[in-house]
Amino acid sequence: MDLMRTDGHFALQQLQTEILEAIALGSQFHVIANLLCARVESLAPGVICSILLIDENRQLRSLAAPSLPAHYCEALNGLDIGPSAGSCGTAAFRGEPVVVTDIATDPLWFGYAQLALPLGLRACWSSPICDSSGRVAATFAFYYPVQRGPSAFERQIVDACVHLCTISIAHTQMQQHNHHLAYFDQLTNLPNRRCFDEAITALALETSPSFALILVDIDHLKAINDSMGHMVGDRLIREVAQRLRDSDAAAVSAAYRLSGDEFAVVCDPCRNHAELARIAHAIRRRMSPPFECNGNMMVPQVTLGGVVYGPDGSDAETLRQNADFALYHAKETDRGSYVAFDAELRTTIMQRVETIREVDQALSEDRILTYYQPVVRLDTAEIVGLEALARMVTPDGRIVAAGAFSAAFSDNKVASRISERMFAQIARDLAAWIARGLPIQHVGINLAPADFESGDLEARFLAPFEAAGVPYHQLVVEVTENVFLDGLGEDVAESLTRLRNLGVLVSLDDFGTGFASLTHLLKLPVDIIKIDRSFVDQMLTDAPSSAIIEGLMGIADKLGMRVVAEGIENAGQAERLNELGYVLGQGYHFARPADFNSTTDLLQLFAQRKAQPPVVAKGWAEAS
Repeated sequence: MDLMRTDGHFALQQLQTEILEAIALGSQFHVIANLLCARVESLAPGVICSILLIDENRQLRSLAAPSLPAHYCEALNGLDIGPSAGSCGTAAFRGEPVVVTDIATDPLWFGYAQLALPLGLRACWSSPICDSSGRVAATFAFYYPVQRGPSAFERQIVDACVHLCTISIAHTQMQQHNHHLAYFDQLTNLPNRRCFDEAITALALETSPSFALILVDIDHLKAINDSMGHMVGDRLIREVAQRLRDSDAAAVSAAYRLSGDEFAVVCDPCRNHAELARIAHAIRRRMSPPFECNGNMMVPQVTLGGVVYGPDGSDAETLRQNADFALYHAKETDRGSYVAFDAELRTTIMQRVETIREVDQALSEDRILTYYQPVVRLDTAEIVGLEALARMVTPDGRIVAAGAFSAAFSDNKVASRISERMFAQIARDLAAWIARGLPIQHVGINLAPADFESGDLEARFLAPFEAAGVPYHQLVVEVTENVFLDGLGEDVAESLTRLRNLGVLVSLDDFGTGFASLTHLLKLPVDIIKIDRSFVDQMLTDAPSSAIIEGLMGIADKLGMRVVAEGIENAGQAERLNELGYVLGQGYHFARPADFNSTTDLLQLFAQRKAQPPVVAKGWAEAS
C-alpha cells in the first residue's frame, strides 16, 4: 500500500511537471485542460474527468471531457449556474467544492440526473477554479461509476489540478491581454492597423475575393484638439468608431482604427463601385446626427476614399495604396465627401509627390529664390510697395514661378521651409534697401495654411525682420481665402490680429474667388483687399466683371479698406481702374517679377525720378 501511494505521488509530480512545461511553452488553456484530464484518468482508474468553463453570461461551456460522450457535453452547454444546478453549476455558483455521492437522489441534480445516469455516472465531485481576479472561471469535476465521494489521494490530485488550471488560466489571460494590446486600439477597442493588415492580406488571398475597402478620415481633428482639448478629440474619435462599428450598411464586415484620425472599413461582399458608393453614403448618413460632448453639440465630419478588389488592385498593398490615393484626393479637393479610386488619381498624386520631392531638394540646394513685383500708383506709376514671390531654379538653370510647384505647398513641412527661406531673404533684402535709402514702403509676404498650423507663426515670421532691424510697419502679410476655409479660421484671425497689433498690415489676396468673401471682410482683421486678376482680365469685355470691380471698390471704400487690382496687363485696364477710383495696382503692364538685383535697379531708377519732381507717394494703407 505504501508502495502504491509512493508511486501515485511520483506520478502526480510527473503530471504537474508535464503540465507546467506545457504552460511555459505557451499552450492554450483548452490544450492544457484536455491533456490534464487524460493524465488524471490514467492516474486515478475508474474516474472520469471533466473541465467546464463559465462564460460571461454565467453559463456552463464544455471545455475538456475526453471520456464523456459528445452529446452529454453538448447538453451541458448553455446551462445556467445556480444554487441547484448539478455539481458543477452549483460549485460555480457557490464558489466552493460540491460533493454529490448519489446523483439519482441528490436534489442538486434534480432535472439533470437523466443526463448522467444512462451513462453509468453515479456520483460527481466538482471544484471551482478561479482566475487572477477571483472570479470563478471554470470547474474541475470527477465523475464516479459508483456512489461514493473522493479518496484522500483523489483530493490531492484535485488540489494539484485546480492549482495547475489556475496557473494556466492566468497565463492564457495574459496572452489574451497581450494579444489585445497588439491587435486592438486602446481608445476605441477597434482592431488596429496590424490587425487590419493581416485581415486585408488574408481576404486578398481567398479563392474568389469579392470585397472593397473604404478609408475614413476625421476632418479637422487637430484643430478640435488644439481649440477644445484632447478629451473632446478623444470623445469624437470614440463616437466615430462606435458609429462605424454599428453601421447599418449590411456589407460592412469590420471596422479598424489605423491612426489618430484614420479608420478603415472592410466591405464584404462588395463587387463594384456602385455598391461601394451606396455603402459610403450610408456611412456618411450615419455620421450626420449630432452628439453632446462637454456641453457642446458636435457633428462628426469625415472624408472617405474607396477601392474595390479587382478593378483597383488584386493584392493588399496595392489596394491600401490606392485607397490612400482616393482619400488624399478627397481631402485635397472636397473635404467631407467620398471619392472612389480612379487610375488617374495615382498619376496626379505621384506628380504631386514628385513635385514635393523636387522642391525639398531645391530647398536643400539653396535653389528657392525671392522675386519681387512692384505695386504702383495707377495715376503716376510710382512704386509704393512690392509683393514677394517664390521662384525655383531648376537643375538646368530655368527659373519657374510658384504656380509650377504649387503642389509642394500641400506638404506642411516643405511649405514651412519655403516660408522660412522667404522670410529670411525678404528681411535681408528689405534691410539692404532701407540702408541705401531707397523709397520702399512696404513688402507683401504671402502666408500659406502651413504657416498657421505650426502654432508659432508670430515668432517664426517676425524673428528675421527683428534681427535685420526692419520696422514691422513696412511688412504686409498676404493671405488667401483658402486659409480661412481650411478649418483654421479662428486661429488665423487670432494670429493676424496679433501681427496687426504690432504694426504689420494684413492683405486679403485673390479676393472674390473664394466663398463668403464679404463675410470675411466683416469678420477678419483686413487692411487691404487685392482684387483677383480674373476680374481685371475681363473687365473691358465682360459687363458683369466690370460691375463687380466697381461694386467691390465701393464696398471697400465704405469699410475703410484700401484696394489693389492685380493682373493689370495693359494701359486700357489701368485707365479704366483709375476711372473707377482704384489707386493701386500691379501687373505685367508695370513690371514683371524680378530678382533682388533687378528690383534694386528699378527702385534706384524711381528714386532718381522722384528726386527731380517732388512727389509725395502714399503707401498701401494711406493711398486714397
